Amino acid sequence: MSRATVTLPQDLLTELMSLVGARSKTEAVLTAVKDEIRLRKLASIKAMAGKMEFIATADELRHGDNRLG
Repeated sequence: MSRATVTLPQDLLTELMSLVGARSKTEAVLTAVKDEIRLRKLASIKAMAGKMEFIATADELRHGDNRLG
């Protein structure tokens, strides 16, 4: 893990800690960063909607796994 020094307005940090229920500043910032990464990945996945074509049927997807024997 690396360390970084970041200057944040105290009122913003206090509000963040309250919103995410964090007990420390570090926990609050880590939660916010993880949430932002998750939201951007989700937006990226949603942007792909309608751009991929599936040729397998739902039944094939459910029962077509040959690895199980």
